[in-house]
Amino acid sequence: MTDEGEPTLYVNRWDDTSDSAPGGRGSYRDICSCFDQSKPHPRARVGFHTERQDTSAPGWQHLLELVDEAADDGREEFRPLVELSPKERRQVITLPPSIAKLTAVKHFVLYGSNLVRIPPEIGAMSSLEAFSLYTSYRLHWFPYEITRCLKLTRSTVSTRALFGNYKLRPPFPHLRPPQDSVAELDLADLDPQRWGATAIHHCSVCDRPIEQGALHQVWVSLRVATDVLPLLVSACSSACASALPAGAEGYIPSPHRGGRINQPASDWD
Repeated sequence: MTDEGEPTLYVNRWDDTSDSAPGGRGSYRDICSCFDQSKPHPRARVGFHTERQDTSAPGWQHLLELVDEAADDGREEFRPLVELSPKERRQVITLPPSIAKLTAVKHFVLYGSNLVRIPPEIGAMSSLEAFSLYTSYRLHWFPYEITRCLKLTRSTVSTRALFGNYKLRPPFPHLRPPQDSVAELDLADLDPQRWGATAIHHCSVCDRPIEQGALHQVWVSLRVATDVLPLLVSACSSACASALPAGAEGYIPSPHRGGRINQPASDWD
């Protein structure tokens, strides 16, 4: 969720996007004000980030080239932000579906990114063992498809930026009621404020094309690698939604639709 007006910027001095990295004076990112990441406000209202990726931006075009290069040479570590200028890094708010081609990548590094969402194609990165996203403060949730990365055992995430995190227990965006038919939806051009994503093509659970079924979205918090992550599920049926595992210990125990739902007390209460 974003405020109106020109976003405030600050300099990232972490890891590969530091001053010494290619691109000069550090990585500039937008400040996120979706919820207070220093104090618990569990009854606050939150929403999804509304920005859409500008696919004409130089940073996006450069990222597409880098993904293709990494797929072609079969590299095992991918650090695309070091190849982008500070201005280009700020222009990238999601990742392209073409990351599905990165089947050799074992370590994916996106320290200090300006990301607000990650596409479900992350689930196709079958060799992924480590995912580094620390200080990506605008990234509040992940697609359920990341659970398909069966080798993923290490992650570095700024947990205070996550919906429902154990430190602050910020709320989850309220999801729309189940859609028994998607005939009226343009699944390739969705409103991210309503659906969290700009496109939904397959069921998060069974991988069936959504257009052949319905659309049932729920939240579930599961341990993925090192961290418990809030996962957005886009299921093709109530049966698929019901087949989801229980939430991680200390979190909401069953899949839910967000909003002002009761959560366990935060560690800071």
